Amino acid sequence: MAGKRSPWGKPSGDKDGDGNTPEESEGETPPSGEENPRGPRNPWLPGSGGEDRQRRSANIEDLFKNRGPEGPRRTRGPGGPGFRLPQRPGGGSWFPVAIGAIALVWVGFSSVHQIAPREQAVVTTFGKYSDTLDPGLHMTFPWPFQSVSVENVSGIRLERIPDGTAQKLILTSDQNLVDLSYLIRWSIKDLKQFKFQLADPEETLREVGEAAMRASVAEHDLDRVLSGAGRADIEQAVRQRMQSILDGYRSGIAVQGIEIQKTDPPERVVEAFKDVSAAQQDANAAMNVARTYEQQLLAKAQGDAAAFNKIYEEYKLAPEVTRRRLYYETMESVLGKTDKTIVESGGVTPYLPLPEVRRRAQQAAPAAGEQ
Repeated sequence: MAGKRSPWGKPSGDKDGDGNTPEESEGETPPSGEENPRGPRNPWLPGSGGEDRQRRSANIEDLFKNRGPEGPRRTRGPGGPGFRLPQRPGGGSWFPVAIGAIALVWVGFSSVHQIAPREQAVVTTFGKYSDTLDPGLHMTFPWPFQSVSVENVSGIRLERIPDGTAQKLILTSDQNLVDLSYLIRWSIKDLKQFKFQLADPEETLREVGEAAMRASVAEHDLDRVLSGAGRADIEQAVRQRMQSILDGYRSGIAVQGIEIQKTDPPERVVEAFKDVSAAQQDANAAMNVARTYEQQLLAKAQGDAAAFNKIYEEYKLAPEVTRRRLYYETMESVLGKTDKTIVESGGVTPYLPLPEVRRRAQQAAPAAGEQ
């Protein structure tokens, strides 16, 4: 490293092997009247690393020494300091043409609007309502003079209350609580009112739906709310109430239908509710059995009354014959179900245990068969 100069101008060694500085060993002497410069040299000046020159800073001539009469010379490839845009055949610049093309594309995209068959669009001029566009091709002023907002006005939108698995407890007319969830189907019937009349149309729809549902459920008891017929009546009443309120608000919303998805008792009393339901089912079953027995007795009584009327008609025609026939039929029905013995001679004992004998004989017959 001896004898080599640092790019900053300071020798790497103070003296060589003969005790002389590198300049003295090479036969060079510093300029007259000047001392050896001290401090770092500018490494970017030409020759600063190979020759011993006076330390100085870069000046304006160094910065523009590569500039020619037509501008800076290209010292690098495309994109370097000397890069220039290509010129048109006539010598003009392509910059105005590019600006015009961009402006034309911007006007085309922001002025021509194709509205689908199920959609409508609202046109605003500097933020203020201007017009409503029906399906088809339309032209407007470009943005930012006019803006176009497109909405699907024919599609059915859904609003579920409550969100997720949350409970929605509603009070019935008999002071019971029911956990009820339902679905609101709605669409846009007036896009101008929907966009500009209410601050938040969807939130207003939810609040109106909850109010209408509570008012409708409060008109029915718990059993009717849980039944299918009661649900249909509540759904119809909620739809009518909601539409009336939303029309009063000029919301531009059409309620297409209400669907009750769940009607359950609250979770805390579900076990007691099951017990009550089971008791009601048992009571209904017992009442059904009683009604069946009642109908059977009534049918039998009506049959007996009809038979008596027929006999009475015969009795009026032949009373004596009818009387004897009724006596014989009654004795037959009574004596036919009892054990009896008829004795006509006077020398026979009045009582004989014939039924007992018969009973023993019937018991002995199976025993003999088993042996």
